[in-house]
Amino acid sequence: MINRRALLRYVPRLTLGGILTSGVAGRLSSAPTVKVTDAAFANIYASLNVVPLINARGTVTIVGATRMLPEVKEAMDAASRQYVHIDELMQGVGVRLAELTGAEWGCITSGASAAITMATAACVSGGDPDKLWKIPKLAGMNDEVIIPSYSRTAYECAARAVGTKMVEVSSPAALENALGPRTAMILVLTGASSDAGPLSIKEIAKRAKPLGVPILADAAAEELTVPNKHLMQGADLVAYSGGKCMRGPQCAGLLLGRRDLVEASWMVSAPHHGFARGHKVGREEILGMLTAVEMWFRRDHQQENRVWNEWLSHIREKINPLPKVTTEISQAGAKLSNRFPTMRIQWDPTEIPLTGYDVENLLWNGNPRIAVSGAGSFLPFPPNMQPNIQINPSQLESGEEQIIANRLFEILSKPPTISKATPTPAFDINGQWELNMHFCASSVDQTLFLEQEAHKLSGTHIGSYAARNLSGTLHGNNILIRSSYTGDGTRLNFEFSGIVDGDHMEGNVSLGEYGMAKWTAKRKTY
Repeated sequence: MINRRALLRYVPRLTLGGILTSGVAGRLSSAPTVKVTDAAFANIYASLNVVPLINARGTVTIVGATRMLPEVKEAMDAASRQYVHIDELMQGVGVRLAELTGAEWGCITSGASAAITMATAACVSGGDPDKLWKIPKLAGMNDEVIIPSYSRTAYECAARAVGTKMVEVSSPAALENALGPRTAMILVLTGASSDAGPLSIKEIAKRAKPLGVPILADAAAEELTVPNKHLMQGADLVAYSGGKCMRGPQCAGLLLGRRDLVEASWMVSAPHHGFARGHKVGREEILGMLTAVEMWFRRDHQQENRVWNEWLSHIREKINPLPKVTTEISQAGAKLSNRFPTMRIQWDPTEIPLTGYDVENLLWNGNPRIAVSGAGSFLPFPPNMQPNIQINPSQLESGEEQIIANRLFEILSKPPTISKATPTPAFDINGQWELNMHFCASSVDQTLFLEQEAHKLSGTHIGSYAARNLSGTLHGNNILIRSSYTGDGTRLNFEFSGIVDGDHMEGNVSLGEYGMAKWTAKRKTY
């Protein structure tokens, strides 16, 4: 058994004041003193021209996800000071995770997404190295993953990466028809639909278990339950993120369940060679994640929730006196995923002429930078044009709630004037346009079909992946077009901005999480 406290008792801990030793001063007498000052921490991002932020949005990956527990950081530092054989380490961790969680076995991965990929590869290969080296060419192997329609999200790409084909089902009859000799596993996104209904885990298990088809539950943002809720319902495997409510390393995840499948998942992952070598998890993340699991059962979750609500109450008390501003604090209730209190702040747009998108940007572009609601997504889609925002306090530090309260009071008490464009369009741009997209390392031809009614635009954007609806505006010669495709778990959200000049237009396009590109378009002539 890995005893974290025993390990930390004999390993020095790195603090802001330097290296503190505990019973090992003689052995470390020749070690150099490390001095890390508050100023160094303040400047670590500034030296790269990167702006740190206050995270009032929650455990969202793009803004850094969770705030690691001090015990997790200590364990990672301790792990970095000695070498071990990684297979032996994971074997010991598997024993400890089984003791802690009640699952047959467990392993640490480089994230919840990696846990899904590793589990899929294990179900496809069964731990057979010959089959592992065939991935992602799965000819002659079980190459289908059944997925309920309610589970289709961008995160299914982790299973598709193995080379599997996703088979969507929307009813028990469709599930029964889909189950066959090529079925590798069933992937279920946990939530209300997986708990109850015609395609709940229990109902799926009734049909899958007799055929020996494993079920993988994606519970990335959920709290850890013992006994494990999803395994009890009939799942064979369940994947969690370390960078969410467990406050472990951002680049770590947890896979629990059937020992044979969990062990096969570890065998197909790094440090072993082959398909998943890139999904490496180091000894530091392994012990950091294990510590996060141990601490999950020691933390005072009720006290944490009380503190979060106190911070929200402070913000409410600061802005509630403002006329036409209302607040509502909602508790998480019985759900397991992202179980944090949130506060919705709403205002009368006739008194405060700002949209939620406006306020998000004002907070984001202020000093200090503050992320709320969709801020930090690069392209919230669609933008929040309603007069409200939401605040999640779970990733704040004490004192940051005061900064947020003061900044909101400043914005909502004296709303800045945001100029609105004239609605009169300068051109008629109805018709087909030949679109050229200039990406980081390629240039691709696509098509726009535009329908114009006064200054409003609608139509179709035909991209390389799929056709998608678009909407937008033309104010004078300033054009704005938003297109979106989210079918089959895909996330393609583009925002074109630019200038129209007769039969030609050009500008920049935000690709959401995929950065920026340039675009040009010319009217199609026949």
